[in-house]
Parts: sequence; structure tokens; C-alpha cells
Amino acid sequence: MEAATGLRSPRCLRKAPGFSSRSCLLATHGTNSLSFDPKPGYSTLWLKQGRRPFGARRRIGVRASSSSSESSLPIAPLRLESPIGQFLSQILVSHPHLLPAAVDQQLEQLQTDREAEKNKEEPAPSGTDIVLYRRIAEVKANERRTALEEIQYALVVQKFVEADVSLVPAISQPADPSSRVDHWPPQDEKLERLHSPEACEMIKNHLALILGQRLSDSNSVAPISKLRIGQVYAASVMYGYFLKRVDQRFQLEKSMKTLPWGSDKEEIAIKQAMPDESRPFTESRISNPELPSWSSPGFNKGAFGNGAKSSLLRSYVMSFDSDTLQRYVTIRSKEAFTIIEKHTEALFGRPEIVITPQGTIDSSKDELIKISFAGLRRLILEAITFGSFLWDVEGYVDSRYHFVTN
Repeated sequence: MEAATGLRSPRCLRKAPGFSSRSCLLATHGTNSLSFDPKPGYSTLWLKQGRRPFGARRRIGVRASSSSSESSLPIAPLRLESPIGQFLSQILVSHPHLLPAAVDQQLEQLQTDREAEKNKEEPAPSGTDIVLYRRIAEVKANERRTALEEIQYALVVQKFVEADVSLVPAISQPADPSSRVDHWPPQDEKLERLHSPEACEMIKNHLALILGQRLSDSNSVAPISKLRIGQVYAASVMYGYFLKRVDQRFQLEKSMKTLPWGSDKEEIAIKQAMPDESRPFTESRISNPELPSWSSPGFNKGAFGNGAKSSLLRSYVMSFDSDTLQRYVTIRSKEAFTIIEKHTEALFGRPEIVITPQGTIDSSKDELIKISFAGLRRLILEAITFGSFLWDVEGYVDSRYHFVTN
């Protein structure tokens, strides 16, 4: 029964206008297993209605090998398939320190191609010619978009390589159904060091909201829906993206001494007025998590502070007006959101989803995997860090090849 009450429910953040709405909600039920159910009225992040949520993409992985005779070792779940992506994969494996220079070169070429496409004169309307011309232009634009996504993914992976953190490999059911899937090395401390102290406080809250009293339980193992873990992972990537975005602004204002509470004395007073950070969570505090309110159009800032420990960064976010907060919880580009989708599918596989006539998800074919709570914590920390890196990479690439529209 303790395992069934261990997880709590984050919802996803918002996507930029023009995306279809996707949100995640986790819930617990049953006695001997953990599962996560999408809330009626919301489409989930890691699925679309129907049997093939991600089209015809296969499970893929970036791989490294020192020779053709040795077995290849995955360094990331997603294999880059475009010519540019494959080129960057080879550099990432053999000379990762040269990747930024290679990326700059590829972005410069993409910019040149885009400008040439704009300057090309469209042929006079003559039936099939104009249709063929526009179709070719569309195909080239899609190729550039795919290359742009894979450039960003390669840069995110490089950040993990530089931090000496190995990404979790693609998760599959072991030959022995009673075995757990999380045999990857624990790297929690390395992952936490990649975030500011203020962001780490928010990350601890996020973990506590999901794992509840199991947060410090590293040995217990429970069967959990693979699809639902994928939803948690994707939601945590989006949370990490949001967290890095607001923390970046927070750190800037802190260095300029323009924080809403003003002087250092006021900051100390706020810290002293906060609840004891060492006080353990109770079920009553976790039962009202702040994350669901972020994806709601009718955002209530009062709900943001419920159910989690106070922190300077949380107080800072609470000072945002509604419009500012909505902007900060939005994924800025379609490319970033596609990266999250593809990476999650590569990690967990493509789920087979059937929507019943009543509009609910038929979970009869849902696969259960055994994972420890320590392994689940490791996955969530990786996801948050992936989202944080994605924010950095998106800004870097956009400064050299403008594609973010909002």
C-alpha cells in the first residue's frame, strides 16, 4: 500500500501557441503496483489519441564504438538520422570538444541555404510547375527543421558528456520479468551539481511531489506502467526547461540587486520567515501540488505555493504577474517540443495506445516494468537536467540561426 501512495502528480507545462494542447497528470491506485492515469479532458504529453502517437519513427540511439569489431555502446537513446545529424554524431563520439565549431559551421550553411531559398524567384503560375516548386521548397524546409532539431539534440548530449554524466539507455523489458530495469549507475550528485542552489531547492520539491515519502527510499522496487513513467519523464523535461528559464532571470536580477524584495537584509528576512526546510513532507502538504496549476489557462498564483517548501526562487516566481508566468511556462519552439517527444520515445519505446469509445485510454496492453524508487529518482533528475540543457541550447542555436518565433 505504501508503494501505491508513493507517487504524486505533476502536469506538463504549456507549449507555444499553435501546438495542440498536451498535459500530464499522474495518479496512484491499486495495492501492489504504481500507475499514472491521464486526467479526463487533457491529452497527455507522451501520446496522441490513436494507436501511433509519433508517426512511423523507430526506436533509435546515438552510439559510440572504437572499432568495427567491438560492440557499439549507446551514449544517448536517440539516433540522429539526417546527414548533418549523422555527421555530428561521429564528431560527438570521436572528438566531442570539436562539436561546437562543427555546429556553428552547419548553422552557417543552413542560414545560407535559407537565404538562397528566400531569394529564389517563384516560377510563373503554370499549373503543375508551381505545385512542384512549392512541394520542393516544403521538403527542403522540413529537412532544415529536422537538421535543426538534431543539432540541438547533439549539443544537449555533449553537455551531458562534458559533465561526465551518462544518459539512461533505452529501457526495455528484461528477459527475466522479475528483474528490475534500472541497472544504470547512480549519478544523482553529479546531476544536482549542474543546477544552482536555488534551482536545487525547487528540484527537491518536484521530486517530493512525485515520490512522496518514498523520496529517501532507495531500495524498494515496484512494478510501474512504462507509459506513465514516460509521461513523468517528459513532464520533468518540461519542468527543467521552465526552471532554467526562470532561474536564469533570477540569477541576473540577483547579481544586479533588482530582486522584488530589494536589499540583502530583506532577502535574509525572507529566508528566516520560511518554513523549516528540514521538516519532512506530510501527505496533506503533497496532496495539493503546485504543478497542475501551471498548465491551466485560469492560473491561480495562490495554488503555486501550496504543497511545497518555500524557497527564494519560488518566492521570486510568485512575484510574476499572470502574463509573465504564462510566457515562462511555454515551450518556445516546435523544434524543442519535438526533441522532447523523440527523446522520450527513444528512451521508452512507442506506446501502443487505444482510445475507448468513452474517450478513455485502454490500458490492457500497457507494459509494467519493475524499477526502484532510486532509479525513478535518477530518471527524474536526468529529465530535469535535459530540459535545463535544452533551454540553453535553444537560445544558443537561435542566436546563430533564428527560428524561435515567440
